[in-house]
Amino acid sequence: MTYPRLPLSLGFSCLLCVVPTTLMAGQVHDFTLDNGLNLIVKEDHRAPVVTSQVWYKVGGGYEQEGRTGLAHMLEHMMFKGTKKYGPGEFSRIMAANGASDNAFTAMDYTAYFQTLEKSRLPLSFEMEADRMRNLVLTDAEFAKEKQVVLEERRTRTEDQPNSLTYEHFMATAYQTSPYKNPTIGWMNDIQNHTLADLQQWYQRWYAPNNAVVIVVGDVNPEEVLELAKKHFGPLPRSEIIPPLARPEVEQYGIKRITVKRPAKLPYLVMGYKAPVLTLTTKEDLWEMYALAVLSYLLDGGDSARLSKHLVRGKEIATSVWAGYDMFSRLTDLFTFGGIPTEKHTVAELEAAIRDQIQQLQTTLIDKNELDKIKTQLRAAKVYELDSIFYQGMQIGALETIGLDWQLLDAYLDNIAKVTPEQVQKVAKKYLIDDHLTVAVLEPQPLDKNQSVTATQPATGALH
Repeated sequence: MTYPRLPLSLGFSCLLCVVPTTLMAGQVHDFTLDNGLNLIVKEDHRAPVVTSQVWYKVGGGYEQEGRTGLAHMLEHMMFKGTKKYGPGEFSRIMAANGASDNAFTAMDYTAYFQTLEKSRLPLSFEMEADRMRNLVLTDAEFAKEKQVVLEERRTRTEDQPNSLTYEHFMATAYQTSPYKNPTIGWMNDIQNHTLADLQQWYQRWYAPNNAVVIVVGDVNPEEVLELAKKHFGPLPRSEIIPPLARPEVEQYGIKRITVKRPAKLPYLVMGYKAPVLTLTTKEDLWEMYALAVLSYLLDGGDSARLSKHLVRGKEIATSVWAGYDMFSRLTDLFTFGGIPTEKHTVAELEAAIRDQIQQLQTTLIDKNELDKIKTQLRAAKVYELDSIFYQGMQIGALETIGLDWQLLDAYLDNIAKVTPEQVQKVAKKYLIDDHLTVAVLEPQPLDKNQSVTATQPATGALH
C-alpha cells in the first residue's frame, strides 16, 4: 500500500505557511490495558466518522523457511468466522452498518481496519475482539481459502512478469534476511500449509499484548478507552517469544539476475542496501531523512529528476521510479525501476539511472531545488492528514516495528534540516556497487491468446 503524493500548487504552497510543523497536530492519547493491549486514540472532529484499526506485530518477515505465507493465509481466514459469527458474517455485518472493511499483510505487520460512522465503533470493537482470540478454523474453510490464495498468487505474481521479476529480485538482493521471501509465500509452501500450521500461528501471535488498536476520528478518548476495556480487556495475554534474529549479511559486490518470461516489454529493477530508523544510532538519524529527500528528489512527481531527464528529456524510459522507506524493522533497499522505450535497451536505462546517481554523488544539489523538494515533501505529508485512515496508518506502521509514533512529530523538522552536503554524503555512502542488486526481465514470445499487463509490482498482500 502506497501513500498518495500531491503535486505542488501555488494555493497549497500558501496553505503550508499556516500548517503546524508536526504531522500529528491534534490530540493523541496513548493507553495500555492490563492485558498489554496498546490503544492509541487520535481526535479528528471534522466529520462524524471514525477509522478503527487492529495491528498485529507479526507479518511475512516473522516466518521460517518452508512456512512462508502463513501470515497472509491467516489474514484470509480471519474472515471465516468465530463461534459467535459464521463465515463471511464479519464483512456482511460491517457492510450492513455502512462500514468499509479490509485487511492487509506486510513483512512487519498484519492489519485489519474499518471506516465507519462513529456510533458504530462499539460494533467494530466487539467483533475484532471476538476474532482476536475466538477464531474457528475448520478443514473445509481452510481448503477453500488455500485455493483462493493459490489463485491469487498465480494471477498477481506467476502471470505478471514484472511482479515475478521483482519477487526474484528480492530473493537475490537478500541472502539471510526474511525480506527475501514474498509476503504471499512461495507456491510450494502455500500448497503444503496445514490447518495445524495455521492454528499454531494464530495462537502464537494473535493476542492483546501483541496488538495495537488505533482509533482516529470524531471520538471522545475516555469513552474509547472504556469501550476497549469492555471488549478487549477480558482477553488473556500470551507469552510472545520473538523470532530468531536473521539480520542481513554484508554484501561485497553487484548481484545480477535475468528473468526470462513471456512479456511485451523488458523491465529493470535495481536496489541498494539502505539503513532504517530501527537499526540506526542517534548520531546517524540524519542519514534516513537525507535518503528520504534524495528519493523525493529523484521521484517526487513530474518535475523530479528521473521523470524530467529520463522520460521527457532523453526519452529513454516510458516509466521510471525510485523509492525508499525508513520505517522498516530490518535493513531495507533504496530501489529504482523502469521500462525503457522501444528505441532504447534496459542496459541504456540502467546507465541513465546510474548517471543520475553519479551526478548526485559529484555535484551538490542547488539550494533552490532542495527547498522545492522539501516543500513538496511537506505538502504530500500534510495532504495525508486529510484522511483519518492514513493518520492511523502512519501511527500503526511505526508502533508495530518498535518505533514511537511521536517520531512523526519530528519528521518535517528533520526533513527541513537536511543540507545539500548531507544528500551528497548519503548518495556516496549507500548508492554504491558493492551494495547493489540488479534484475532484468528479458521478454519471451507471448502465446497467441496470452495477454500480459505491465504493472509496478505490489509489495504487500491485500485481502
